[in-house]
Amino acid sequence: MERVSVDDVDNRVGPASVIRGLTRPLEATDLALNWYELEPGDSFGFAYHSHGNQEEVFVIVEGVATFETESGDVEVGPREAIRFGPGEFQRGWNRSDERVVALAMGAPQETGSSTTLVDCPDCGERTDGRIERVDEGFRTVCAECETETGRWRHGADGENEWVE
Repeated sequence: MERVSVDDVDNRVGPASVIRGLTRPLEATDLALNWYELEPGDSFGFAYHSHGNQEEVFVIVEGVATFETESGDVEVGPREAIRFGPGEFQRGWNRSDERVVALAMGAPQETGSSTTLVDCPDCGERTDGRIERVDEGFRTVCAECETETGRWRHGADGENEWVE
């Protein structure tokens, strides 16, 4: 048995104000587990994406998350869950004025080959993209024209910050 307080796990840089990876602290071997707190405008992922081998389940604890899916937007509220199978595209957002708190689980732990699509302003459409580490955080880039489509870093107060 392993036990951990979510508040004792370091926040990591990402598209949400709070992302606490619980997989390693709990020594999970078959499941990826993350705690999210999204302020208005935050997202669970860097881009619209799918995982080749992994199914993902999001349980909304507080607030309302909107998931962009191939079938259109789906709102998921408190005490509700949504599952995406391997290969299903999605990106979850906080499009409300209230904070969203959620637990995300993925199995197996390894995602397999992932596909990332970004909204490229230069190409004028959603294109293949990639996520890159940069010194202060991460950025997304259009694979077609190399335009940077997003950038995230830790802000001065230790919270994640979108950089235009």
